[in-house]
Amino acid sequence: MILAAGRGERLRPLTDSTPKPLLKVRGQPLIERHVVALGRAGMQRIVINLAWLGSQIRDYLGDGSRYGVAIVYSDEQAGVLNTAGGIFRALPHLEPGPFAVVNGDVYTDFSFDTLSVAPALDAHLVLVPNPSQHPRGDFGLEHGMATAAAANQYTFSGIAVYRRTFFAGCSDGAFPLKPLLLRSMAANLCSAELYGGVWEDVGTLERLTALDRGLVGH
Repeated sequence: MILAAGRGERLRPLTDSTPKPLLKVRGQPLIERHVVALGRAGMQRIVINLAWLGSQIRDYLGDGSRYGVAIVYSDEQAGVLNTAGGIFRALPHLEPGPFAVVNGDVYTDFSFDTLSVAPALDAHLVLVPNPSQHPRGDFGLEHGMATAAAANQYTFSGIAVYRRTFFAGCSDGAFPLKPLLLRSMAANLCSAELYGGVWEDVGTLERLTALDRGLVGH
């Protein structure tokens, strides 16, 4: 699943007329790069949630056939559901087994074919070294498990694998992801890995410009 429903406030005025995942880096929309990479990794069915200017994403990517994948859309136009709410709304479109999720506004060379989650766990996170705009990080990593607190904190990349059990007790509506992650970590059900390759959060005009010019993200 690619998360593509966000408004992209910090990238205005670009996102006033273009949805954030369709912003281009070196001539290619961010979300198209994900679709290609996911298809190359063998993920033949991709769900994309839509809200702000979502019709543009649907029109651009179509049914995914030109990328060799099948794209299904989960429409949130009635109201953005936040990260976890958006994933939960899309569950009927996803396969019963574990599924990968990636934020539509990150730029990375991560190999999605390496993603997996152990049978006894309900989530696996990809963490990255803390970028300058997020120096405190999000979660710790100890013996292959994600932790809420640790001496060394890393940033959640927006790339993860979840099982449906991760969303146990949830109901349709808007709700954030972090409380569910903390619940999973407290139950020792959330593993993690640290990725040191290319990863950039395209969250501001300055970072988009630097990435497009090749100043970061080589």
